[in-house]
Amino acid sequence: MVSVTHLLLRPGRRMSIMIGALVLLAVGMSPMASSQDQSATIAKDAIFARKILMDTIGTNMDELEAMTTSDKGVNLAEGREHADVISVMLMAFPHLFPATTNQWKPDVKRDPGRDTYASPDLFSFYARAAAAAKTAYRASRAQQDGDFKTYVGELRVACDSCHGLYLKSDQ
Repeated sequence: MVSVTHLLLRPGRRMSIMIGALVLLAVGMSPMASSQDQSATIAKDAIFARKILMDTIGTNMDELEAMTTSDKGVNLAEGREHADVISVMLMAFPHLFPATTNQWKPDVKRDPGRDTYASPDLFSFYARAAAAAKTAYRASRAQQDGDFKTYVGELRVACDSCHGLYLKSDQ
């Protein structure tokens, strides 16, 4: 017969118990911390999430532009996938700008990973994001190279115009 002590002291089991104890400790202490700075943490998380989302949109956009400017021609199946991903992300993107994340102050040192460079005006750009999402969706459904290239070009203009209006520089 195996004793309970023996089971608890196995190396893998011991690690599980230690991790479990740390989780319980963290959960037990979280109400104290959450009442103090929960809204600041939520704002930082939203900013971080939108930076990740925008980076992924940018990566997919780079793929589309490389594809549409290449001498090799357009791989419509692959291009439509990238455009579809962008379309879905653009539909979610405006929802990551709650008013609590509006931290813009000129000449303030910011953490580029967790703080925002978004203009305060940005917090009302749902229509622009929806229009860009529709353009990306049209590209994701294009059946001809020419149509696909046209929609990708329109999408670039939509992205650039939004960045021009809403992306603040560090200066």
